[in-house]
Amino acid sequence: MAIKNFIKKNTVMVIALLAAIVTCFFVPVDKDYLGYFDFKTLTCLFCVLAVVCALKNIHFFYMLARKLVRLFKTARMSVLALVYITFIGSMLIANDMALLTFLPLGYLVLSSTGKEKYMAFTFIMQNIAANLGGMLTPFGNPQNLYLYSVFHIPTLEFIKIMAPPFILSVVLITVCCLLFVKSEPLELDDVQITLSPGRTLLYLLLFALSIAIVFRGIPYGIGLVIILAVLFFADRKALKKVDYPLLFTFVFFFIFAGNMARIELVRNFFSMLLAKSTLLFSVLSCQCISNVPTAILLSQFTENYRDLLVGVNIGGVGTLISSLASLITFREYTRHNPGRTGYYIGMFSLYNFSFLLILTGFMLLLS
Repeated sequence: MAIKNFIKKNTVMVIALLAAIVTCFFVPVDKDYLGYFDFKTLTCLFCVLAVVCALKNIHFFYMLARKLVRLFKTARMSVLALVYITFIGSMLIANDMALLTFLPLGYLVLSSTGKEKYMAFTFIMQNIAANLGGMLTPFGNPQNLYLYSVFHIPTLEFIKIMAPPFILSVVLITVCCLLFVKSEPLELDDVQITLSPGRTLLYLLLFALSIAIVFRGIPYGIGLVIILAVLFFADRKALKKVDYPLLFTFVFFFIFAGNMARIELVRNFFSMLLAKSTLLFSVLSCQCISNVPTAILLSQFTENYRDLLVGVNIGGVGTLISSLASLITFREYTRHNPGRTGYYIGMFSLYNFSFLLILTGFMLLLS
């Protein structure tokens, strides 16, 4: 039962491990394997995740979100605030962590105020916001961090590439929330949360340091040592709570993608497909194998990082497996609403594929 639960909770990592093992039969382990790994990406991801865990442990994001939601007095504006918080949060603390932080708040707000009828819609919009909000920054989505590092994309160029789909996503999400949630009265109970000024300042400084590492302002080796040392003494629980399965997912997919790139038949096939439309093929690939493995795999076969970057970001909406974040949302919703799985999947598919078609069509027109 423990093994079954572990596999269920870390499905993507297990699939990545199996994929890596299978490719090892075609490409035996040798010294070239060391060249598969992007250690800067792994280090940056670990640092961001660790510091975010520390901030989460002192309830920093939870308190901030509650204060923002309490500013609004209606269901419509509160749902919009929850979605915007998740949207902005994904730009700062990555999409997966934003959902793990703000989905429980969404459940608390709606269940404590008798607005459960908006639960599925709110969770779906938070999920879409997390996947699409993170597209604007190099550290907003794991695949962004990888592509930003591998292709050495200039920061301003990165933002310029992602600005059009980002702006359209903001418009679409806002319109949906305004149209499908009524302006009903809503009140949120007071909960007293006190932050430690010293720890808050320390963790915010560490967060700034982790962002400086991402933007290449500080060598990642030095940044890693500092963050590890500080958290070891300040909050060891944060180090234990880091999403290590996500890190190992990257490691296994590095092996898988590296081996695939060394198989000539596969290399020629993928190169041919990407030459026809990197954007469209990357979007379709996300629907089948998720956006992070798509970014790692397809980066081996194309230099067109612009279309690949856009594709693996907008491709995060669509099927339940197009993004790990979507599986997190599905797991959280069904945990609170076990009898409404079919209803949720139907609504999820309707909204996600609508967003996917609009965004893909828009970007194809621009390309």
